[in-house]
Amino acid sequence: MWDVGVIPDETVEKQASAGGARYDVNSTAAALVKRTLKSQLAEVGYMPADITYVAISHAHKDHSANLNQFAASTWLVRPAEREFMFKPGNERVEPSFYNKLEKSKSISIEKDEYDVFGDGTVVMKAAPGHTPGHQVLVLNLASTGRVMLGGDLYHYPPERTLHRAPPDNEFSVQQSATSRASIEEYLARTKTTIWIEHDFKTYSNLKKSPAYYD
Repeated sequence: MWDVGVIPDETVEKQASAGGARYDVNSTAAALVKRTLKSQLAEVGYMPADITYVAISHAHKDHSANLNQFAASTWLVRPAEREFMFKPGNERVEPSFYNKLEKSKSISIEKDEYDVFGDGTVVMKAAPGHTPGHQVLVLNLASTGRVMLGGDLYHYPPERTLHRAPPDNEFSVQQSATSRASIEEYLARTKTTIWIEHDFKTYSNLKKSPAYYD
C-alpha cells in the first residue's frame, strides 16, 4: 500500500452520516471524498490487515490520513522521515494519523533504491527535499510498463515542463532541486512515465478501483 489518503476514513463516514453538515475543519474536503480507502480495498477483496507492506511518499497530512489502519503491516520507512514524523511541534504532520505505527514492525530504508519484493516490480527510490525522507515509487508492470508515482516531487505538470524551481516552503529547496534533476535523469534513462499525484487531470484520467493497471 502506497500513500493512504487525504482524509481519514472515519471523517468521511461521519460527513456522510451528517448529511453534508459541517462539523469540523475537514468537512469541506471530506464532502468531496465519496469513498473510503477501506471500502475501495474491499471492492478488490482485501482488508487493511491483509496488506503485507505499507509506505508513504512522505508524512504530510494529505498523504498519511489512514496509516493507522495498516499497523499490522510492515512499515517501510526512511530514518529521516520517521524522525520528521514524530518531531514535537511539527505543524506539517498529524501524528494521530499514524501513532499506532510507532511501535509496529518496520524496515528502515537506508539506501537510494529499495526493491520491495526483490524482483524489480516495486522499487522505492529516495527523492528528499519536500520532506527529509521524501521518496517516489517505481512500478514495473507487465502490460502498462514502467510507471513512477511521484509523491510531491512535483505538484503540477508546469513545474516540470517549465523547469520551475521548487517552492520556498519545501523542507530543503536545494535538496528538492537536486532530487528533481536526479529523477529526471532516471526517468529518461529507464524510459519510465511519471504520474504526478496532485495533478487533477492525471487523476481524472486514471482507472479507479475496482479497475486496475497490470
